[in-house]
This record gives sequence, C-alpha cells and structure tokens, in this order.
Amino acid sequence: MGFNLKAVDVVESISREDFEKNYLNAKKPLVIKGLTKDWPAREKWTTEYLKEIAGDFEVPLYDSSKADPNKPINAAAAHMKFRDYLDLIKREPTELRIFLFNLFKKIPSLVNDIRIPKNLMGGIMEGMPTMFFGGQNSVTFLHYDIDLPNLLHTHFGGRKHIILFDYKWKDRLYCLPNATYALEDYQVDNPDTQKFPALEGVEGYEVILEHGDTLFMPVGMWHWMKYLDGSFSLTLRAWDKSPSRKLASMWSIIRHGAIDSIVKILLKAKYAKWREGAAVRKAERALKLGLPK
Repeated sequence: MGFNLKAVDVVESISREDFEKNYLNAKKPLVIKGLTKDWPAREKWTTEYLKEIAGDFEVPLYDSSKADPNKPINAAAAHMKFRDYLDLIKREPTELRIFLFNLFKKIPSLVNDIRIPKNLMGGIMEGMPTMFFGGQNSVTFLHYDIDLPNLLHTHFGGRKHIILFDYKWKDRLYCLPNATYALEDYQVDNPDTQKFPALEGVEGYEVILEHGDTLFMPVGMWHWMKYLDGSFSLTLRAWDKSPSRKLASMWSIIRHGAIDSIVKILLKAKYAKWREGAAVRKAERALKLGLPK
C-alpha cells in the first residue's frame, strides 16, 4: 500500500490545441518524447562536450542531508570543478547534485543547441533555462517550485525516476509551513504509511524519463526525482498568463523565500521543530477530514 500512482501520459508529439485543452489548462503532466528531435543538443550534449566547453568552471554541489535550520534552503554542501564533477557522476554513484545551474550565462552559444517550443505554449522565460546534474541514486527532495511556473523538463544522458503530485495534496504530503517542500523523514518511492498515515492513498503520477524525453509539469506540481544513471536535465520555465497567477507567484517568492529565511535565521532550531510538528498535525487533520475532496 502507500501512494496511489498512475502512469504519466506519453506522446511522440502533440498539437498546441490538444496540449492546452488536455494538459496545460487541465493541469495534468505529460511526457513528449519527440519535442527535442530537432534540437542539436539531443546528440551534441554529452559529458565530454560539456567538459570541453565549461570544464574549468567551479560549481556548487548539493547533497541529500536534511535541511539545516540555521541555513537557508539549498545551501551548497561543497564545490568542485565542473569537469571533475562530470567525471564523478559517470564513474560512480554519488548523492551530490548540481541545482539550478544557468550554464547559458557562462556559455551563451549553448542557446543555439535548443529550440524554444513557442508553438506549444506561451510565456516561456527564454533567459532562464536552468540545468540539473546528478549522480546515480542521487535524489531531489519532494517539493514544488517557489515561483509557481509551468515547467518543461528535458532529460539527457540516462534515466530519471520521477514521482508527481497535484498541489491540492500538499497538506497530506506533510508540507512544512511557509515552505515549498515536505518533511524529509519519509522515503517517497517507498513511504512508511504506518509512521506517516496521511500518505496512504495520496494520488500521484510516476514516470521514468529517458534521453531526450520532455516532461511537462503544470503550476504547483510537487515533484520528487531520483537519477537512475549519472545524467542531467534542462528546465524551461513558463509564466501562467493569468494576472492572478503572477501575483500568486510573487507572493510565494516573498513568503516562502525571504520571510521563511528570515524567521529561520532568527529562531533556528525552535522554528524547525515547530513547523515539523505543525506539518504532522495538519496532515493528520486533512486525513481525518478526507481532504482533498
């Protein structure tokens, strides 16, 4: 028992009309296998190529340790030359990851290797393509993106296991107050529902991305990711065209970014203990009430 997961829909290609009706507006994930078929990056972007053009850059690395209440979320655990890190993830399993890396700012010519899918959806922030790298078995903790964008997440060089949940399940997922991530005390791909009973029956999606696959994740979708091979991904972000959604995005950044960091620094361990308890109480209440309806 545990989560109630179903497969993400998979298509080779899709029209803008079908995409908007059945996935964008319906806030439903989708894998598009052929979106990158005309991208030079699909064949060109290997770890050897990335080492050649950017190997001397120093990069911050992140591990899977529980968040330190004395530090802002996403504090780097170490730093390493990019070429050394790429060698590491191809050589052996490691929990170290590169997070939100905008390699395009350092190597502007990389933009010529991708094709922004304007024919699929509007609002894509062309100046904010970000990359993520991980070693075999490294895990990205369960969270949703703080700025509430639509996401197009393309994977390269291996496989990635992804589990998704609609935003409406946030209380049942033990979301921490003032945060966009959940308690780190349960294993998402094998949850202990005796210890965390609110997880029982939570509905979600599961998919394994392969080289060149693109996953669409709608606004507010929770995602957990595990690299099955040393590999990397590119994410394109798109603003929702609704003015109310843009306001919600700005408020989310202020509340879950600035305010949360300030309170964390001021109250430290007391704040961490309080909100972990609050997450458990809220999850148990949602379970008792049968939420979400």
